[in-house]
Amino acid sequence: MNEKQIDLVQASFEMVRPIADQAAETFYQRLFEIAPHYRSLFKHDMKKQGAMLMSTLGLAVGSLKNLETILPAVRALGKRHAGYGVTAEHYQPVAEAFLWTLEYYLGEDFTPELKEAWVAAYMTLAGAMIAAAEEEAIPA
Repeated sequence: MNEKQIDLVQASFEMVRPIADQAAETFYQRLFEIAPHYRSLFKHDMKKQGAMLMSTLGLAVGSLKNLETILPAVRALGKRHAGYGVTAEHYQPVAEAFLWTLEYYLGEDFTPELKEAWVAAYMTLAGAMIAAAEEEAIPA
């Protein structure tokens, strides 16, 4: 990611932050429309899950300029997700639902350039999570 992309992602996240609970609920609704079988991966209160998602996302987005500071936590998150049964294939529908949610709430502010920036951010974070999970799965 370049500096401009990071700035775009951070600024747009600040636009969503005031409606974080609503955006999280919309995200999960969209995710379950795209991939209904994912619902079984979520055993807990979805309101709490949404709050945790937005909190974690806020931390990650806020740290994009110092990615190395959060990579250990991102990698640990990837390993935890693998323990819940999440595989690399699960990340694509999540990306689709997340980008759809951003476009839904940001409307015309969700430009192709902003979408590209969010894709880069997602690929960076998800890539680290997937790599960590795959390393964990490799027998020693």
